[in-house]
Amino acid sequence: MASANTGGTAQAAPPTPRKSVTGTRRTVAVVFLLPALVLLGALVLYPIGYSLFRSFFDKSGDFTAFGNYKTMFTDDGIRTAIKNNAIWVVVAPTVATALGLIFAVLTERVRWGTAFKLIIFMPMAISMLAAGIIFRLVYESDPDRGVANAVVVSVHDTFAESSAFPQAHPAMNSPLKSGGGGAFITKEPVRAGTPVVLPLTGVAPDQMPDDAKAAKAAKADPDKVTGTAWQDFTRGKGRGRPNAPDAAEFGYPGIKIEAVRDGEVVASTEAAPDGTFALPKAADGAQLRYPASNFREPYNGIEWLGPTLITPSIIGSYLWMWAGFAMVLIAAGLASVPRELLEAARVDGANEWQVFRRVTVPLLAPVLAVVLVTLVINVLKIFDLVFVIPPGSSKDEANVLAVQLYNSAFGDQDAGVASAIAMLLFLLVIPVMLFNIRRMRREAQR
Repeated sequence: MASANTGGTAQAAPPTPRKSVTGTRRTVAVVFLLPALVLLGALVLYPIGYSLFRSFFDKSGDFTAFGNYKTMFTDDGIRTAIKNNAIWVVVAPTVATALGLIFAVLTERVRWGTAFKLIIFMPMAISMLAAGIIFRLVYESDPDRGVANAVVVSVHDTFAESSAFPQAHPAMNSPLKSGGGGAFITKEPVRAGTPVVLPLTGVAPDQMPDDAKAAKAAKADPDKVTGTAWQDFTRGKGRGRPNAPDAAEFGYPGIKIEAVRDGEVVASTEAAPDGTFALPKAADGAQLRYPASNFREPYNGIEWLGPTLITPSIIGSYLWMWAGFAMVLIAAGLASVPRELLEAARVDGANEWQVFRRVTVPLLAPVLAVVLVTLVINVLKIFDLVFVIPPGSSKDEANVLAVQLYNSAFGDQDAGVASAIAMLLFLLVIPVMLFNIRRMRREAQR
């Protein structure tokens, strides 16, 4: 409503103060915040304060000042956990972020990028416990059960095939003797026209090659050195003739035989499924030898769950789960990158690697920081995978702080050491949180 002044002109009335939606300001705000503050205090502040207080008391409840902290840095198990946590913090977030960046950039260039993102992100739908069980099977040392070793063994055998007769050896009265280095050689030189017997034993019936056939005696040939290589063993006491092929015995298909004269190989061949073989007349007067390659132990892959590789193996399972998380966040940031800048860089003569390194990565720096910080906080408290995947023989080498906290609290029943470990984890998280808060404030000021 306007009012008249001395000059006769109308003057606007001062505005009426607006009332907040809730009526009063501070009182209602406190009423609404109070339940959240109570929960925050009960679930966050009180546990932190009590953990700090409890960390100064020993297992029996006696005051020990900083004794638990001293134990934390002198106990071998806890020091291993600290070392492994450092490895996790340095390796896992960095590699996961790098993989996410690569996947996000490459999927923009393929038609089936959405399907690829779905497949990579799908492990996020699986709980850590289930992922741990899955990778415990993946890392099984038996190639028939563990996927990782099945792949490794397949690749290895492509270039260096394993022997089918690793346990084969001559019997006591065999015409063969040790040739050194795992090889076996005939005691006497062989002659063309006189069949040779090269009996072995020691291969379990269920491990014989599938193509093995009943052993046969070789036919004499005046122009060749012929013979039989077979399993000289017949089930049943008193059955079979030593150093002579029987119908119930099987040949060694594919086993290699060499003719050696004066230390040099003059001829070589492989046995047929029934064990028979033939060498040219150049082998006349030489000794026949089974080379050591016939008895090479089969390659069973890598000991993924052994003490040496247990931590990298668990980190691999973590990357399988969290690379998809990094990819989705980075892909969202990549979608907001101005395409004009990328095209301008290409017009100026930059190749794709220069565009990626000089333009794309700097523009994605805020998103990469978010992903990296999130993953660092996540790996500081990693527990499920480390608890489930390692077998008993490797648990100590795979130990991390969260698992050690659990073991100290519920295994050793030492709440003091467990509280000290909890405070260490809390102190390790604080710098990361401060960095994140400063980063968010800088972003808000832009």
